[in-house]
Amino acid sequence: MIRRKFIKKGFINLGAVLISPSIITSCKKDDPIVGKSVIVVGAGISGLAAARQLKDKGFEVTVLESQEKVGGRLRTNNSLGVAFDEGASWIHGINSNPITDLAQKAGMNTFHTVDEDILSYDIGGALRSENVFNNAEAAYFDILETLMSNGSATKSFSTVFFEKYPQYANDRLWNFFLSTYMTFDRGDLDKTSSLLYNEGEEFDGIEVISTNGFDLIPKYLATGLAVQLNQRVTMVDYSQEKVKVTHNGTISEADYAIVTVPLGVLKQNSIQFVPDLPAIKQTAIEKIGMNCVNKFLLTWDTAFWDDVQYITYTPEIRDKFNYFVNVKKFHPSVNALMTFAYANYGRQTEIMTDAQIIEEIMVHLRDIYGSNIPNPTNILRTKWNTNINSFGSYSFTAVGTEMRHFEDLAAEVNNKLFFAGEHTEVDYFSTAHGAYMSGIREAEKIIDLQ
Repeated sequence: MIRRKFIKKGFINLGAVLISPSIITSCKKDDPIVGKSVIVVGAGISGLAAARQLKDKGFEVTVLESQEKVGGRLRTNNSLGVAFDEGASWIHGINSNPITDLAQKAGMNTFHTVDEDILSYDIGGALRSENVFNNAEAAYFDILETLMSNGSATKSFSTVFFEKYPQYANDRLWNFFLSTYMTFDRGDLDKTSSLLYNEGEEFDGIEVISTNGFDLIPKYLATGLAVQLNQRVTMVDYSQEKVKVTHNGTISEADYAIVTVPLGVLKQNSIQFVPDLPAIKQTAIEKIGMNCVNKFLLTWDTAFWDDVQYITYTPEIRDKFNYFVNVKKFHPSVNALMTFAYANYGRQTEIMTDAQIIEEIMVHLRDIYGSNIPNPTNILRTKWNTNINSFGSYSFTAVGTEMRHFEDLAAEVNNKLFFAGEHTEVDYFSTAHGAYMSGIREAEKIIDLQ
């Protein structure tokens, strides 16, 4: 599962990422900071990273979280006896990635998923040859290297792509690549920028998937922090000397506040800011896109599928249950598959019942493996687009987005109000490691003010 697989690796200025938070802190003032307070809104990985950094420097830190547990979009459901990560599942490139070290410290186990361990099926259960799949994939990546030269600030990726390559509009394999390699990574093809679809950096190294829960990382970061759960923030007033945060009808105040809620929550105006946020920040909130990717875990009493890491299927509907992760490869005693729905079809699944979801998934699996395979015994699923704590999965470069908008979202206001989250990290947006890095970044800003 290589996100941003098509980006050329280059010289990445890792900066502070290569330096552990403890070393960064030791480069600042040696004495602890006394008498200064910070409220962190959101106990996702960015908020917890910031809170941990600040607490270690002596700040009085309070974290307010709207959900019943820490983690934000790093949520793990263990109800079926296997870790189903509702949000982040993979560490994308383990070399120099700060999540790699965090995962080890948190006790997270991982498994190397090999992208080449894959089979591709077409309608009618026709197995594609490896050469056909690989050649089409290589051609797809070649196109992505140059398509932006035909891009326009006012045209979407799909408009430009199909204007230049109309022969692929009804090609099921090409639509599979557009779905799983572009829509999954970015967002709706008719909303993704035709100029910025390849923006962002990546870490080198293999891809690994968590096998015992990505939520071990936020749990680890939250240890010893003052986290108040089930606290929905409705107002942040930074008009006076102290920042006042209203949550569940209570007002808490501090010298600084860091807002780490997802971009989707900001888009919904779920939090009132007093005074209103600067116009450039409001523009950034509007212009950056918010993707929807929903995940589905299904279990059976016995496995009937191929013994490969990934099973792909190319239906007529582009973003519909076309990619299956074989969970049995890293949990040999568990007969489970994980699949996905993207963009508008992903949103559509949120109004479907479990039975309807199972029926649609089984149409694809029965086309591959025959009509006699059984229905699953259990299903777990996500509904990220209607989740009031996220309103989407992660940010992307939409038509109208400019890369400066990510930096505008990261800009502090009056040296009192700060913002973190994957949507504020211009080089690593839409990733867990980007979210983590943004929390460290904002904590360092506050430390530098002392």
